[in-house]
Amino acid sequence: MVQNTFGARIKALRTEKKLTLDQLGELSGTSKSYVWELENKAPPRPSAEKLSEIAKALGVTADYLIGSDDTTRKEAEDVAFFRQYSGLPDETRKHLRDMADSLAKMTKK
Repeated sequence: MVQNTFGARIKALRTEKKLTLDQLGELSGTSKSYVWELENKAPPRPSAEKLSEIAKALGVTADYLIGSDDTTRKEAEDVAFFRQYSGLPDETRKHLRDMADSLAKMTKK
């Protein structure tokens, strides 16, 4: 089941983001053929490093890609976003928080 989930999730996210195999390979530091194999071959055997880079490029967690827990896609995207946010400089994080506050006020009106 994991192999079907894994390849299908990568392909679905990649196509939804309108990324080619080449583009995802470039974003994740892999090759077009490697991404194709992960999407289509069974069983997938990515290294932890490659899995992490692919998940990062697709904006989700590695756990979501491999289906190792009950994390929903939305939750995986939130965790991936927070990890990215946490790595930003303090000033950039402050700007993002200010933007989030402004957007929240706009939606309450």
